[in-house]
Amino acid sequence: NNHDVTFQYAFALSKSRDVSELKYSISMLNSLVKSGYEHQVDCMIGAATAHYLLKQYDSARSVCEAILRNRPENGLAAELHTASIAAREEEEERKAKNIAVGGTVAVAAVGLALLLGGGKKR
Repeated sequence: NNHDVTFQYAFALSKSRDVSELKYSISMLNSLVKSGYEHQVDCMIGAATAHYLLKQYDSARSVCEAILRNRPENGLAAELHTASIAAREEEEERKAKNIAVGGTVAVAAVGLALLLGGGKKR
């Protein structure tokens, strides 16, 4: 079956380290879901995995939530859902720390400039 071959290829690509391959796998897997392919949950897991590897944590979480609404017993979707939430939180914490450090450096630079500028006026 042509859909089975496409699925196998797309699912394999969903674990790639290459950005273009991950995006292509999402496209193929979503297309299979839309066409009514019988292994829709597996397609969605592959797409969620690719989103996760692309650091598109909100998209990965959304796909997992769609799976879990219909199949709450799906352990893989539950694990990936939890991992997506945790990764998103870590990303937000990292950004907040970078902003705080950047702000501190900027304040220190202004203070140093004022100090040096004030010293030259004397």
